[in-house]
Amino acid sequence: MRVVCVWREGHDYSRTVEEWIHEFERRTGKEIESLDPDTREGESFCRSYGVMQYPAIFALGEDGAVLADWRGEMLPLFDEVAYWI
Repeated sequence: MRVVCVWREGHDYSRTVEEWIHEFERRTGKEIESLDPDTREGESFCRSYGVMQYPAIFALGEDGAVLADWRGEMLPLFDEVAYWI
């Protein structure tokens, strides 16, 4: 499984997301993939999964199916995300 966080640097929420990702990885020892929606890969991901609000966090299965997602500035609890990794 993989967890992907789609967000843009330089926005009001950016510092909060950076700190959340850093703290999540420090506490769990697990990694979250970050994607910028303005890159080719990020744009493709956003189109495929219908992302229109940032930040957005997705737990994806091996086949790319969405197992869970969180959208908007209310970031999930670490346990909610760690469950999927």
